[in-house]
Amino acid sequence: MPPSGKVKIRRARADDVENIADLSGQLGYPTPPKTMSKRLKGVLAAADSACFVAAAPGQGVIGWIHVSVTPLLEVERRAEVNGLVVDELTRGGGAGGLLLQAAEKWAKRQRCVAMSVRSNVLRERAHEFYLRHGFEHYKTQKAFRKPL
Repeated sequence: MPPSGKVKIRRARADDVENIADLSGQLGYPTPPKTMSKRLKGVLAAADSACFVAAAPGQGVIGWIHVSVTPLLEVERRAEVNGLVVDELTRGGGAGGLLLQAAEKWAKRQRCVAMSVRSNVLRERAHEFYLRHGFEHYKTQKAFRKPL
């Protein structure tokens, strides 16, 4: 696990797709690189979202975060963490916190006044991570999906 001082946070690039796809599998969303490439291109081209990666010397990309602006009628402008994962072999080394800081800085530049995240009820370690980083648990809900 690299010390966070050696981890560099930067914007994701198209050539990060293999690592991003691998890490997506660790998050529970296995995605072939070809499919991830299409998704990543869309995210990189969108003005209302950003993707940052954590790169460690000698290890390459060890984590990523995807954040987007969610303009809503019922609350002030906010950003949402759509996904955050750090390689299971390097978790606890500070990369996740650095990724979150980069997303928060980006969100402030987008004139957001808050940031939110949704996390599966089973991800207790993730819940503790977000609480340590200043998030508060404010709602429990059910999620619904309908294919189009």
